[in-house]
Amino acid sequence: MFKQTGTEDIMTHRTSRSANAASWAAASLAAALALAACGQSGDSADTAGDSAPAAAAAGGVYVSNEESNVVHVIDPDTLTETGQIAVGERPRGMRLSPDGARLYVAVSNDNAIDVIDTATAEVVGRLDSGPDPERFAISPDGGTIYIANEDDAYVSFLDIASNTVTRTVPTGGEPEGMTVSPDGRFVVSTSEVDSLAHIFDAETGAVVAEVPVGTRPRDAVFTPDGSRLLVSSEVGASVEIIDAATWEIVETVGFGGPGTPDFVEENIQAVEMAITADGARAYVALGRGNAVGEIDLATFAVTNYFPSGFRNWGLSMSPDETRLYAAAGLSGDLTVIDLEAGESIETIQLGGRPWSVVAAR
Repeated sequence: MFKQTGTEDIMTHRTSRSANAASWAAASLAAALALAACGQSGDSADTAGDSAPAAAAAGGVYVSNEESNVVHVIDPDTLTETGQIAVGERPRGMRLSPDGARLYVAVSNDNAIDVIDTATAEVVGRLDSGPDPERFAISPDGGTIYIANEDDAYVSFLDIASNTVTRTVPTGGEPEGMTVSPDGRFVVSTSEVDSLAHIFDAETGAVVAEVPVGTRPRDAVFTPDGSRLLVSSEVGASVEIIDAATWEIVETVGFGGPGTPDFVEENIQAVEMAITADGARAYVALGRGNAVGEIDLATFAVTNYFPSGFRNWGLSMSPDETRLYAAAGLSGDLTVIDLEAGESIETIQLGGRPWSVVAAR
């Protein structure tokens, strides 16, 4: 196994990746010819953009594209693109509502969050997010969105029902990573400029702790039991593991070094993360390392790497935990990783600059 300190042994698997360009092209053409007009969701604000037909919906894999201004809809059964949902300018971070009925998309250049009905694949509303939203998190009850407003260095607490920002709390420069503890008590934001993880009381907005972490922290996620907080460091190519009872770092797990497979590029950047439901394993998008890393959270060892496209920024795990989906902005594609087979099985060409991915099934 490969750990932070670097040892020689590591489990690697062969890669079997193939594009399905013909199917993608046909699906894209069908989507382009059959865009449907979207409705409006009452007081939740104005509708934004047109969307693909309902046949492209019914739960799938969603990929935001910050250059094309769409959300791609991928069928996880056929691994082909079945439609595109037009949204506002520069879509980046995305989250599903707890019930899966809505997909929220941060459209950074519009200073808003677009709301997609996952049953119809239509944009049905727009929320006022504050300036330049990038990543955000949703409270466990689905009522509040916590938004990183990168340009103005604060986090907005947005009440979804009234489309009202009820509180803003200052952070360090360029807040990005956002998460909420499973019990809803704590909100976490990472500051790229100050390399801090800010922990706030979700009810009052008061600062609970500020934890120095690796350089330019990108993402934050709690283990499902809420006992630990993981923060990825882009420049540090590492993940800080924090005790959520004391807010102290218990381990720093680094990527790269002796034993790393040849397909992993040297310029590793730790970005978006996903954790299994039992809290046993974490997966980390490695940016310009063009790979995904796997961490054993019991031993803090890096136990595997999987190849991905160029500059893998977004990562999502299927609900049944059999697959990972890795979105790569520089190669314009989505890599599908079969965790049971232990290999990358498909590359889906999307074009543009894919940013974030959400697997609904």
